[in-house]
Amino acid sequence: MSKVLLIIGDATEVLDTMYPFFRLPEDDFEVVVAGPEVKLYHMVMHEQPPGWDITQESSGYHLQSDIAFRDINPDDYIGIFISGGRAPEYLRYDQDLLKVTKTMMDQKKPVASVCHGIEILAAAGCLEGRTATTVAKCAIDITSFGGNYVDEQTVIDDNLVSARVWMDNTTLLKEFVRMLKEYRSANG
Repeated sequence: MSKVLLIIGDATEVLDTMYPFFRLPEDDFEVVVAGPEVKLYHMVMHEQPPGWDITQESSGYHLQSDIAFRDINPDDYIGIFISGGRAPEYLRYDQDLLKVTKTMMDQKKPVASVCHGIEILAAAGCLEGRTATTVAKCAIDITSFGGNYVDEQTVIDDNLVSARVWMDNTTLLKEFVRMLKEYRSANG
C-alpha cells in the first residue's frame, strides 16, 4: 500500500485526525502517524458553545504515533495530511517537520491541511503565492506568509488542498483521496 503521513501532536483535534485515519485505508492508503516522538498523544475536541466567541476545548481520545518527525524519509510517502487543533501552534517550531513538509510540497506530492494545520505550512515557507483556506482566526497565517486566504469549504491550489475546520472533512478528504490516487497512478 502507498503510505501517507498523518501529522499529530498533543492537542490535535479529534475529528481533524480520526476522519483521515479511518478514511484513507478505505482506498488502500496506509496511514503512518507521525509526531515529535513515538508515543501516545492526547487529542482534544473543539466546540463553540452557544453565546461563546471562541471554541471550548475538552479532552478526547488518544492516538499512538508510528514515527518521530526526525526519522521520516519523505521519499517513503506519497502524501501528507496535517491535522488541526492546538498542536500546530508548537509543532510549527519542529525543524524536522518543517523540512519534511517543505520537501513534500516541493516534490508536488498531495498535501492536505485542515484548520490550524496551515500554521505548519506557513512556518515551512510553503504558502507564498498560494491560495488556501483555514479557520478564519488563522487567515493571517496565510496572508502574512504571502498567500491568498479565501473563506471556502475546501480550496485546491496545485498539490495543496486545504479546509477550514472538521465540518469540511467530507469535501477535504474527497479531494485529497482523488489527488493521492492521481499521484499514485502517475508515479507507479
